[in-house]
Amino acid sequence: MQSSLKKSLYLGLAALSFAGVAAVSTTASAKSYATAGAYSTLKADATTRNVEATGTNALYSKPGTVKGAKVVASKATMAKLASSKKSADYFRAYGVKTTNRGSVYYKVVTMDGKYRGYVYGGSSDTAFAGGIKSASTTTTTTNPTKLQNYYLKDVSKNTLWTAPKYTQYKASKVNLYGAAKDDPFVVDQAATKTREGSLYYHVTDRNNSKISGWIYAGKGYDATLADSKQDLGGLSLDVSEDAATADNSVSIVYRTADGAKVGSATWIVKNPAAATHADGDVTLTDKNAANTTLPNYVTQNVPDGYTVTSGAVASAKYGQTTYVTVAKAATSKIAMKVNSVNNHAKAADGTVADTTTTVSPVLTVGSSLATADITVNPTDLSVLKGQTGTALTEPQLNAITASLGVAAVQGNKNYTDANGNYYHYEFTLNTNDFNSDNRNAQFGDTLTASYDAQLVAGKATNANSSDTSWLA
Repeated sequence: MQSSLKKSLYLGLAALSFAGVAAVSTTASAKSYATAGAYSTLKADATTRNVEATGTNALYSKPGTVKGAKVVASKATMAKLASSKKSADYFRAYGVKTTNRGSVYYKVVTMDGKYRGYVYGGSSDTAFAGGIKSASTTTTTTNPTKLQNYYLKDVSKNTLWTAPKYTQYKASKVNLYGAAKDDPFVVDQAATKTREGSLYYHVTDRNNSKISGWIYAGKGYDATLADSKQDLGGLSLDVSEDAATADNSVSIVYRTADGAKVGSATWIVKNPAAATHADGDVTLTDKNAANTTLPNYVTQNVPDGYTVTSGAVASAKYGQTTYVTVAKAATSKIAMKVNSVNNHAKAADGTVADTTTTVSPVLTVGSSLATADITVNPTDLSVLKGQTGTALTEPQLNAITASLGVAAVQGNKNYTDANGNYYHYEFTLNTNDFNSDNRNAQFGDTLTASYDAQLVAGKATNANSSDTSWLA
């Protein structure tokens, strides 16, 4: 009996010992996983669901704390995507799951589709946090001063997009079927890619409003540059030209007097006549796609820093090369000065007061004028450019005054009298003084433009000049 009791105790202890070991083993190997609730599709406007990684959390095939979740993009990879300068590395959030622990995981995909999975997004399914944050993939910028008459450089290559590429998920090319190379486009929006900084214009075909979208715009329209010098990406200010052949084009070589080549260009006639052929004469009625004759084209496309001195343009022939001699050029700037001041105020009906009005601040004869004082927008800045060391002739001075404009222009600054009444000045270029003051000037010298000021009742309404590159 004693032997039997010992045996029972032994077996009982053994059983307890085995159970204890089993319990310890189970506790050591078990891992506590979260469970995820039902998947919900995000319903907010898609453009409000553009996000970027913060780099604090990895991307998983399932919510990261759920059993079976695998790493799609490590925390280090997400950090690289967070600091990326490429729009392709933004994400679009499109779904959400919440675990039983209250953690929210958003389903996201990169704009290029390379990475897709779940990322921890904080504790709210209505606000992005944790591993992602809201992103503005584009930044609105000011529209160009020129909005009309842009053309696609090449309808077969320079396509439009529903959004600048990779700034929206699945941004796609616009169907350009029906768009002709001479269809004019109108700009109505401008934006830059936030990460790359590249400029895009939103344009619409004026002949077919259904053809509309975003296109890379290079440096954008610059009012200070000639049309031929613009960098507009996939756009042009001229209708795209046909391919150059011996029957429709003239090669132009710009060279200095010692024969050094400094530039070249190609002029292509638009809609050549039946008689147009290789070795045939180019006439002054022949024009390219931009309706520019060969002589005008040669002048417009002279290399920067040079001016044309001579060239055999008049005897140019199709399929041949025309050599144009150029020389170093200098561009003059203009200093605006007050020539005279008339403080007999002019009323809205044009009548001028008999008495002098004292206004503050005081405008004095000889003082300098800037764009804060007067709005002047020359029509042709090329008249300020000429061969270095060459004196300006009277016709050239007349051309500059014509570009400045001879009509009175409204000043931008407001003046007040002792009673608080508002006034402004009208400024009129004194053309006689302009020619006299600059009669010994050479190209590159600063020219003086003298303006006569007339006091006018009422506030100024003009804005500043749009181009100040000519102003000293």
